[in-house]
Amino acid sequence: MEKAAEVLLIPIAPGEEVIGTIALRAAEKGVKDGAVVSLIGMVLKCAVSTMEKDDATNDIVVEYSEALELSGNGEIRDGKVHIHAVLGAEGNRAVSGHLHWATTGNETTNAYVVPLG
Repeated sequence: MEKAAEVLLIPIAPGEEVIGTIALRAAEKGVKDGAVVSLIGMVLKCAVSTMEKDDATNDIVVEYSEALELSGNGEIRDGKVHIHAVLGAEGNRAVSGHLHWATTGNETTNAYVVPLG
């Protein structure tokens, strides 16, 4: 039977920026490459992009300033964090795409990271 993969819990305190905090904490733990297998919490501000339908090289970035429930996953490559997220808003509205940045709200947000290599 194979040994289970190590999973690192990276807490992101209220008011911290999500992407930068994951990158910093992963680097502190010596993680250069990894899988962000789960991201859960809430944010008050963020920027999310999707691709233009006729030009996949053009990202359309939209900033949000409202309470949003956050879930996502992604990867860390050469220390750079890449997250895809789904964010739930009031009225059961959903926002999804590439998470450029996000500031956590009044609860701790958690990232679960499996180091690779």
